[in-house]
Amino acid sequence: MASAAVFLLPALVLSTPTNLLPFGLLLLLSSLCGADFLWRARPAARPYAGLLAMLAAAVIVLGVWSAWHFNQVVEDVDNRSRFLVMPWAMLWACALRPSQRALWWGALTGLVATLVVALAQVTGGLERAEGWTNAIVLADTVLVLMVVLVLCRPPHKWWLIVVGMLAGGIVILLSGSRGVWPALLLLLLMMALSVPWRSGRFRLAVLAAMVAVAAVLVLAVPQLREMTRLDELHSDVQRIERGDVNSSAGARLERLQVAWDTLRERPWAGIGIGHFDTAMERLPECRPPAVAVARCDLGHAHNDLAEWSATMGIPGSVLLLLVYGLPLWLFAHLHRLGGEPDFRGPAAAGLMLVATFVLCGMTQSMFAHQITASVYTTLVGLLAGMSLLGVARRRQAAAQG
Repeated sequence: MASAAVFLLPALVLSTPTNLLPFGLLLLLSSLCGADFLWRARPAARPYAGLLAMLAAAVIVLGVWSAWHFNQVVEDVDNRSRFLVMPWAMLWACALRPSQRALWWGALTGLVATLVVALAQVTGGLERAEGWTNAIVLADTVLVLMVVLVLCRPPHKWWLIVVGMLAGGIVILLSGSRGVWPALLLLLLMMALSVPWRSGRFRLAVLAAMVAVAAVLVLAVPQLREMTRLDELHSDVQRIERGDVNSSAGARLERLQVAWDTLRERPWAGIGIGHFDTAMERLPECRPPAVAVARCDLGHAHNDLAEWSATMGIPGSVLLLLVYGLPLWLFAHLHRLGGEPDFRGPAAAGLMLVATFVLCGMTQSMFAHQITASVYTTLVGLLAGMSLLGVARRRQAAAQG
């Protein structure tokens, strides 16, 4: 049941409107059926699961306090409550030992199925593929599946990895998302360095050549420029230089400035969790009774650090650094203990997962969306549990040897 759950997690998260619901139901059912296994697994998971539990508690407490302080509804704390899954998923993975191969096959299945959905949407008339969410969240989550595909790979499956990477790359192209590119380049770099093929310099040279060819194609073919929204980006930059921020890139820069001004005015409490658009009212065109323009009502800051800082003040900034930093330390520690000769395995995937969220979080509020928030918290716990199992197997093998 646990292995079925970890297969369905990446397989259905983007390809169906149910998202993570099948995984969540199996997680709950298997936890109830295997409660005695979870109880016996506590000593093995306690040091690390305890840290994740304290992190989850801090995130929820700060969110509840912010909602109470500003007389807001508890609904604004919903995405924060998903951090409770981190210690739960870690203990669950340690106790029930779901198959890592099932997770990998699920990622491959999810990428191919999502490509089918994206192609159907674009050929059906949508300007940008959105899946069952929105274009940016689609691209960011597809990249997470590509991270699992590359770094949790079983031996001798490179041709399937190429298929999955091509599927994911096409979906990102169809989504028109630009903020995902830095993290995608980092993943390609990690992939090139971990391929057991000739020397590292040769692999980097091949990667550089592939990126150069892709860049030339995108710049030279008008249809590709339109799909990747490069012409739009060029137009946005020109408009910003003229003082016009009513564009995709301009609105992001404007919201960063608003976040900074809000943090300086309200350094310890911010404007209130989930209410970044209230801070936008400092701008005359966004202040009632003026007719608000579209960029005044985007729901969040389109940057995680700006969002957490402006809505929860300096405590929010520090907490976000812990949300990234604690898992980063945990996966680095487990990767070292695991003794993997290459940069692969669940701990390596966890490191790349955090890096992906940091980079994508520069242009998108990743924790303001149910899918990305749930994927992060679930995979942090799951990959940490799988990494801990790998460390235990290595120690057992060393003791027997």
